[in-house]
Amino acid sequence: MCGIVGYVGYQPVVDILIDGLEQLEYRGYDSSGIAVKTSDKIEVFKAEGKLCNLREVLKPNVDLFKDSTMGIGHIRWATHGAPTVLNAHPHTCNCGNIAIVHNGIIENYKELREQLEAKGCVFKSQTDTETIAHLIGQKYAEVKDLTKAVELATKELEGAYALCVMHNDHKNKIVITKRNAPLVVGIGEGEFFIASDVPAIIKHTKKAVYLGDNQVATLTPDSFELLSADGDIIQPKVEILPWEPVALSKMGYKHFMLKEIHEQPDVVRNILFGKLHTPDEPIILDEVKLTKDKLKELNRIQIVACGTSLHAAMVGKYLIEQLCEIPVDVEPSSEYIYRKTVTDSHTLVVGVSQSGETADTITAIKQSKARGSHILIITNRPDSAMARLADSLIPVNAGIEVSVAATKSYTAQLMAFYLLALYMAEIKNSVEQSLLINLKSEMMILPQKIEQILSSTENIQKCARAYANTRDFIYIARGINFPTALEGALKLKEISYINATGYCAGELKHGPIAMLDETMPVLSILMKGCVYEKLLTNSEEAKARNARMIALTNSRDEKLESLFDYILRVPDVQEIFSPVISMVPLQLLAYYISEFLGKDVDQPRNLAKSVTVE
Repeated sequence: MCGIVGYVGYQPVVDILIDGLEQLEYRGYDSSGIAVKTSDKIEVFKAEGKLCNLREVLKPNVDLFKDSTMGIGHIRWATHGAPTVLNAHPHTCNCGNIAIVHNGIIENYKELREQLEAKGCVFKSQTDTETIAHLIGQKYAEVKDLTKAVELATKELEGAYALCVMHNDHKNKIVITKRNAPLVVGIGEGEFFIASDVPAIIKHTKKAVYLGDNQVATLTPDSFELLSADGDIIQPKVEILPWEPVALSKMGYKHFMLKEIHEQPDVVRNILFGKLHTPDEPIILDEVKLTKDKLKELNRIQIVACGTSLHAAMVGKYLIEQLCEIPVDVEPSSEYIYRKTVTDSHTLVVGVSQSGETADTITAIKQSKARGSHILIITNRPDSAMARLADSLIPVNAGIEVSVAATKSYTAQLMAFYLLALYMAEIKNSVEQSLLINLKSEMMILPQKIEQILSSTENIQKCARAYANTRDFIYIARGINFPTALEGALKLKEISYINATGYCAGELKHGPIAMLDETMPVLSILMKGCVYEKLLTNSEEAKARNARMIALTNSRDEKLESLFDYILRVPDVQEIFSPVISMVPLQLLAYYISEFLGKDVDQPRNLAKSVTVE
């Protein structure tokens, strides 16, 4: 979940490293640091906390590194050891000749540390990463070749890693390698940029190479040597990055989160483009390889995901079961990977991840793939590790999402499930043609309905101000919008730190109703449809316990006025599409509450955007 950067070339390195780390700060902000090669030696600078603290550390030292053209950097989300300067990266071996940065977790670091300490290595930090620095140092002392030393050391590592390594003896050489963690090399003219993710390099180049697991690359300003896992020289595969630097701008919005919420109408248009032309035509999913014969063979579908993606998957379950009549299981990837995998060739396994690098989901996908399951990946990153494991792929085309709290990527994932469910229903002939045409017609006008919500947010802001100082919050819903309640609660607790919880409304009286009193807000997602009246009854039960009531609804029912203190209305839609429409006000409600409280909206404490460790 940390972010690493590196540069070797002919430009001054420090500004490049700091700018790259700024673009990766969504991956962690417990500490940061850089190592640069000066004319005399490798100099290391570190700071606790956010990147601005490192900038202050660097200011008095500008003359020291003004001519430096090679270096590595790190932004940390703490796993081993507290977020202190001592535990911040880069780490060095005892002699100080080797400096490394690392993203990942080394599972056998304690055993390695004991072995290295027995050989005289003195450890300064609590991290697993320092073990790698000492281990490479030991290997280098034996072989006097940095690439070989890295290759030998990593053979002893268990777990996940992406590494950048420098040595004092090599003025213009960086060695990099990875296993189960992302690493990309940007290719310039007489220079190379290294990063955990594309945003750190997109300003400099659109040409990149994605390292494969256990490959080792040696970079100098004028050369790129890539070794396979077997040690053979291979030709790097250069790809063109699909991103533009403008995606990293706030475009006048106060926060990236608010910008990304407002991008959602276009996100929906983008994912529908080329896939849904007219209501009378079939859905086109070119990268989904589910034929009629393959669908006939399927006896179930399993969806694995984490966090916000898990909530999108829960909506997907509802859609697929309703439209395709195939049983669907949804499970957190972190639970799925630690029980017996029972999938087979008759199971479709769907992995959902914004980044496509979520460690738990990658592991789950690999386990299922090994048992012969067809793998379908829904991701915002068609260049990711998960996408490369896919038999079928639905890229959601949401663009780079900078804010840690997911908004537009959630909506894009929902739309991917609508497309998938309709696509399979068309192949299976499980739904009447007239209903399919009706659903596709409404799906095509969802962007305009989202724009109606975004064009008038005063009532949402007023509600947010009224409830900004509450300590707890309850969201209730039924049916297809239960995941909406979970996601709405997640958004609020992520960025405001209010203890928010989503419940099936029918479960409220089976325990949670004990928490209700005049201090507790209850937000009812009260969309017209088959569960409307039941949810209205559940809301009345909460009102009877003096709860502070909020309705999110597309109903004009007059009796709502006396039941609810605040009513957030959304445009009318069929119940099946209500998760798309209802989520936007909940995102805005969380955003405005967080802003009123003065929280860091885009970088909430303890969180990272891309969870690349289990």
